[in-house]
Amino acid sequence: MTKIAVFDSGLGSLSVIKSIQKKISVEIIYFADQKNYPYGTKTVACLDKIIKSTILKLQENFDPDVIVVGSNTPSLLLDIKKKGKIIGVFPPLREAASKTKSGKIGMLVTKAVAKNKILDRYIKKNVPSKIHVTKINSTLLVDLVESGKFISQKQVSKDIVKKIISPYVENNIDVFTLSSTHLPFLLPILKELFPDVMFLDPADTVAQSISKILKHKSEKPRLKIYASGDIEAFHKKLVKIGIKNKVNPL
Repeated sequence: MTKIAVFDSGLGSLSVIKSIQKKISVEIIYFADQKNYPYGTKTVACLDKIIKSTILKLQENFDPDVIVVGSNTPSLLLDIKKKGKIIGVFPPLREAASKTKSGKIGMLVTKAVAKNKILDRYIKKNVPSKIHVTKINSTLLVDLVESGKFISQKQVSKDIVKKIISPYVENNIDVFTLSSTHLPFLLPILKELFPDVMFLDPADTVAQSISKILKHKSEKPRLKIYASGDIEAFHKKLVKIGIKNKVNPL
């Protein structure tokens, strides 16, 4: 049985699962490392220790064919793309650069990524100098998803999204990258509030990378969910967003 392991510090990277399942039919192991939530506020040294430990744990317990580090924060800061069959999730900046008409792109990123010079180098490498990229701390938006408030408190969530995004839209940013895997859960709200703006999800690129590595395997699709920390609390969060799978401790 071919296995793909996907992990993040919470439920965020479950947003990547659907894109993977559209491309390839395999067993997927999802690990929510709640104990270390959020990745977006950790130092690089701390993240490095957490990610190495988690990858080793997944390898020892499941021996997956591919491991997806389902978070832009460690993917960028630790340069995950250089680690063989371990795949990172990166902001789709090249696509954004090709789509913008105003020449202005907004990157919705975590606090740790926004203030790190590694992101500046990534932007310089992937975006022509004539295009302006604005880094936007989206920690409050990530929390809306992780807490489930985007489901249980929709109007409050809309107000927060509008307050954060509106100033940038008013400044003619017409393309945003969802540079946190939590953020695709907010796409219905984002599209409702800003119908003329484009929001890019990096999950499709991840799915394409996996399908190339595994050569389009076709097996019975299964999703098994594991978590650290409070398992019962995490299960309740999943139920709120319509996911009823059993959550196992790891």
